[in-house]
Amino acid sequence: MGETTTDKKILDNAVADLTKIAGQRPVVTKAKKSIATFKVRKGYPVGCMVTLRGQRMYEFLDRLVTVAIPRIRDFRGISSRAFDGRGNYSLGVKEQIIFPEIEYDKIDTLRGLNISITRPQKTTMRRARCSPPFAFRSRPEGPPWPNSL
Repeated sequence: MGETTTDKKILDNAVADLTKIAGQRPVVTKAKKSIATFKVRKGYPVGCMVTLRGQRMYEFLDRLVTVAIPRIRDFRGISSRAFDGRGNYSLGVKEQIIFPEIEYDKIDTLRGLNISITRPQKTTMRRARCSPPFAFRSRPEGPPWPNSL
């Protein structure tokens, strides 16, 4: 949301979209330091984030896996290699319209968002044993095209 330095309405729309998606009001993040190249000063609002725990987290994860991820254009599955050694997974979404709560006619611009699923387990083996009952569709491993060099 780099345009928030010139137009504050963009951040308000992003907060409204994230509120609809997450089910709770997000926190507006502010710049930690000034960067003249980006015309950002310390303390300027630059983004928003929400942390979900408990029942809301499981409801969001269920909607993400069963409804939103299958609506991604040209979706071929998530990479199973994207899990780190501690059981965490991060997913970048290019358009917020994959969520059914967002109405396509009422958005001002397409925005992306980062989704981080964090688990408290220490190792990958414990993550595999304690994985949630959600079926992520994983992409087949190997080169992305058949005749790779």
